[in-house]
Amino acid sequence: MIVAERLVELLEENGITHIFGIPGEQIMPMYKALSKSGIKHILTKHEQAAAHAADAFTKTSDNIGVCITTAGPGALNLVMGVASAFKDSVPMLILTGDNDVDVRNGNGFQSFPLRDIFENVVCESYSPLNGSEAVYALKAALYGLKNNPKGPIHINLSRDVLLSEDFLDVDLCYLCESDLSSLDEAQEFILKSKKPLFVLGSGAISQAQNIKTIAELYQIPVTTTYNGRGAISEEDPINLGLIGIRATPQAKKAMNESDCIIALGTIASERTFPNLDEDKLVHVNINKDVLKGRYQIQGNVEDVMTTLQFNKVEWIDELLAIDNDVKVNGVDDELKPQAAIKRIFERFDDAVIAADAGSHTTFSTLLYKAKNPNHFLFPASTAPMGYGLPAGIGASIATDKKTIVINGDGDFQMNLQELATLKENNLDVIVFILNNSEYGIIRQWQEDFYDMDAYQTDLVNPDFLKLAASYGIDAVKIDKLKDLEYFLKKDLKGPLLVEIKVDKENIPLPY
Repeated sequence: MIVAERLVELLEENGITHIFGIPGEQIMPMYKALSKSGIKHILTKHEQAAAHAADAFTKTSDNIGVCITTAGPGALNLVMGVASAFKDSVPMLILTGDNDVDVRNGNGFQSFPLRDIFENVVCESYSPLNGSEAVYALKAALYGLKNNPKGPIHINLSRDVLLSEDFLDVDLCYLCESDLSSLDEAQEFILKSKKPLFVLGSGAISQAQNIKTIAELYQIPVTTTYNGRGAISEEDPINLGLIGIRATPQAKKAMNESDCIIALGTIASERTFPNLDEDKLVHVNINKDVLKGRYQIQGNVEDVMTTLQFNKVEWIDELLAIDNDVKVNGVDDELKPQAAIKRIFERFDDAVIAADAGSHTTFSTLLYKAKNPNHFLFPASTAPMGYGLPAGIGASIATDKKTIVINGDGDFQMNLQELATLKENNLDVIVFILNNSEYGIIRQWQEDFYDMDAYQTDLVNPDFLKLAASYGIDAVKIDKLKDLEYFLKKDLKGPLLVEIKVDKENIPLPY
């Protein structure tokens, strides 16, 4: 048995079912082993798309998303997608091929110092020098992703290492990291609080029902970050909604007036806490590198929440008395992007939504009501254009649910080649392209903040219907609101592309 075969065995033993990627010379031993395994490989058409698909696969399943590619340009093309997952703390496995150990960091063909490059956008990067180290690295990575999930882990695999028959299969002795030294002090602070507030991030989703029970019992209001949306349904009165720069009115008041903010499983970015008083923050996260505030607790949310005690408080009624509807103008106007998005959400209220980066994402964020976790996907912290379509593919494969992709015409073209992947896998994904023939947010920023005329923001687009047809995908173009409403009444099934011609529209700025 060679090392590559053992690595694929380990992936199977750990329940890996799908891998997204593109083969190449240096990673070929892994592909030969994969071809004989029960793991399904999804051939994307660009490596960035493989990373975004693996990201969405992790978010929407109980499994680990995996992406794989070869050395040099293949590995470098992964970096953007991996960086996006890293900033959103998405645990996924990154496998890259490389030249033989003795030449991989030199001037050889397609040689780059991949570990040095990836270690900036992953939580851990391994570059094993022999078979034993490779087997150990994969075991450690899989254990860490399941039990200490901070974000992506990368393993760089040289061709000669993969082909080696010389390796030891060493068992791990691996413990989750934790530092509970601030727990007692935090407990005392929480019990003194009169206006505590829960803020749930993606790391709290698995414990959402337990947190909901505690919140209801002690009448502690809940808010969520972008990535935590749906952990508790936004139709539930205990959940005040989204926190941060796009906060709901109730959540904004709660954040301003709370005397004890209990942040669970979130990185606590400046977009979530734009004007944070760190003296009132109790921050729980398994990743010590993101902890902020006076009371920093490194540990698993479940372990910490089963330890903490709470008092019943009486302030949620004053928060619920506030009108929590986020006002979005133009939702009935002909034909604005927000009008189209509103009707798409009304029609597909139980689908997984994969958005991209652009003005449509702002309108989607404001109009969407999250009833379930990880049903609204977009790259929150990095916002690379081109996320939507490959993320929709990854989510559809993970969930087998109807998936809706909402793109602008600009971001769609960043990864439009993945229409081929969509068709090859015959997925129930409907791709909506809101076509305003411009990079809308860039144009708005130029005009509003730089006192300049629009420059290099107009787009000359292809014929999207012919493009879809070239991939064998049905497509339709809509340019009137009443036609969209009529179309959405039909029994629609993907693969399907819908181009909607919309007006140029500025996004509402945070208040």
